[in-house]
Amino acid sequence: MKTLTLITTLCSISLWTVGQDADSASVYFQKGITEKETGRYKPAVEYFQRSVQFDSTRINSQRELGLAALEIRQFETAKNAFNKVLQFDSKDTIALDRLTNFYFSFRKWDDAIRYGLVMLELNIGKKINYLVGKSYYEKEDYGKAFRYLDAAYKEEPTRAEIPFLFARALVEMSNYKGAVKYYNEAIALDSTKTQWLTELALAYSSLPNELKAIECYELALRRGHKADAIFMENLSNSYISAGMPERGIKVLVQLLEKRPGDLELLYSVADTYYRMGKFETAIEHWGRILQYDSEDAKSLYMIGIAYQKNGDKTKGAAICDKAISMDPSLRNYKQEKKL
Repeated sequence: MKTLTLITTLCSISLWTVGQDADSASVYFQKGITEKETGRYKPAVEYFQRSVQFDSTRINSQRELGLAALEIRQFETAKNAFNKVLQFDSKDTIALDRLTNFYFSFRKWDDAIRYGLVMLELNIGKKINYLVGKSYYEKEDYGKAFRYLDAAYKEEPTRAEIPFLFARALVEMSNYKGAVKYYNEAIALDSTKTQWLTELALAYSSLPNELKAIECYELALRRGHKADAIFMENLSNSYISAGMPERGIKVLVQLLEKRPGDLELLYSVADTYYRMGKFETAIEHWGRILQYDSEDAKSLYMIGIAYQKNGDKTKGAAICDKAISMDPSLRNYKQEKKL
């Protein structure tokens, strides 16, 4: 009888404790809601944490803990809370949505895809096709990226970033004609992105269609794109390739004034003057490269070629031979020049 009485007493105590914990969880939950509604998210998080300490299976406490934690950028707390929610309800819309966006924002592409696909399967949430498609794009899985981004474009036909991502992916696959189509589509939707214009210009150059490339570069400049060294060098290359070397060399010379020690730029200037038939000026610029690097055999070789083109074949041939003695691989370059 004593044993039975003891067991009964212990059971009563246990049931009373469980009831008390549930009551405490409820009390702290309500306190957390009150704080959250007044915008006091830090104490709200603390109350929700106390609530789940008393009852970790309380889904609404875990969910509210996650939402409040996000507001004060306690991301790890939020992530753990939402994962707890999904342990009890794998179809919880809020938890799935927040985790998908959380992992997307932190570039955790595999996790963003995992939760995003669940949302698509359940047909819940907004812009999920975009999140999944962009995640596949970042993973360079362009086949799957196109599938979900295409669905996203049907949902948001004015979202310029989607055709832009199509264009970028096609460039990566060397499909420049397709890329041009989508770049134009993206720019028509958002004309403020001057960087997109420069990428379109590069795609046109790769076709090649240098006149269209020049149009894009010049339009980007009119719209306020920064005329940095790379941009201006690309523009000059398009001018030169389009048969406008005077415009191209003007841009290169302006760049060279700002970057007098840029050896690649010096070589481009020398090479452009050479192609324009201005051999003495070309020799001068290749000579400036040798002032910085006396062992630059290719520049020395091109000086020899320029002398020969300018009529001094004996001197030019001697210089070429000296360059080849410095770098025997220039024999192949010599053969290429003949071809």
